[in-house]
Amino acid sequence: MHNCIKIGHAISFFPGSHLHYMEPENDTQISEFLLLGLSEEPELQPLIFGLFLSMYLITVCGNLLIILAVSSDSHLHTPMYFFLANLSFVDICFTSTTVPKMLVNIQTQSKVITYAGCITQMYFFTLFAVLDVFLLSVMAYDRFVAICHPLNYTVIMNPQLCSLLVLVSWIMCILNSLLQSLMMLRLSFCSHVQIFHFFCELNEMVQLACSDTFLNNVVMYFAAVLLGGGAFVGILYSYSKIVSSILRISSAQGKYKAFSTCASHLSVVCLFYCTMLSVYLSSASPHSFHASAVASVMYTVVTPMLNPFIYSLRNRDIKRALKRIIWVPVM
Repeated sequence: MHNCIKIGHAISFFPGSHLHYMEPENDTQISEFLLLGLSEEPELQPLIFGLFLSMYLITVCGNLLIILAVSSDSHLHTPMYFFLANLSFVDICFTSTTVPKMLVNIQTQSKVITYAGCITQMYFFTLFAVLDVFLLSVMAYDRFVAICHPLNYTVIMNPQLCSLLVLVSWIMCILNSLLQSLMMLRLSFCSHVQIFHFFCELNEMVQLACSDTFLNNVVMYFAAVLLGGGAFVGILYSYSKIVSSILRISSAQGKYKAFSTCASHLSVVCLFYCTMLSVYLSSASPHSFHASAVASVMYTVVTPMLNPFIYSLRNRDIKRALKRIIWVPVM
């Protein structure tokens, strides 16, 4: 029989202990978890701090520049760049749910995160992770309409539809995150409250519980298949039609021009889903907590950092708008 810990609000503090709890009516009430991070080696902490602080600042600044470029240049007031600006905003929020807390913990030499803080972090992480997937799917649909139905593009992708697609994505992701968080509140935790990660990730939290997690797993995997899988199928369908349409173009220059309009988005999709797949494969093997945490860095930090570079590297419109903002030549 497990000695389970029921989650509650009454707290009693014990000097020198990482866990704060009291025992009313034979139930122990937990208020904190320990985030073990990427490494427990003290000599590596300054390196990890500097690396993640640099990546976070690059992510925030890069994505903010994309948002400013799109909003300030009237030539970029099109559906494609409207969705790109939304993606950049979500990427800033996505990274901001995990990295700042990690940096604070390293700086203060504390691994503690409160129970309320953990649930809040998990809620926003799930929200922005799924929203990233939805926006990538919406952007794939936008490229499908632009390439396969170019004459009707402005009619189909009108401002009302673009706003509706983003709004529906937000609503569905908010409801999903709320459901997952409420499901987490019903769980009890055993005395083992160490999280082998640098943030409170939904699957890791469910695995830590000592109460029955069957319903949580059903809801979690059903949502993953329905939302994540559905969005991925939408991306595959859009690109199958795009490839089919490009192959019917007779001239090589026409094919190149059509493909170049969706190359950046395709690169981001491949980067995001490949890193997600690496996390899944690393977590599927036994005793792979550390490998899973390291792999998670790719889609939680590296991908949002690279997105602005991918979208601006070969995009003359973005580079022109950025040049106006920062007043220096952009490569």
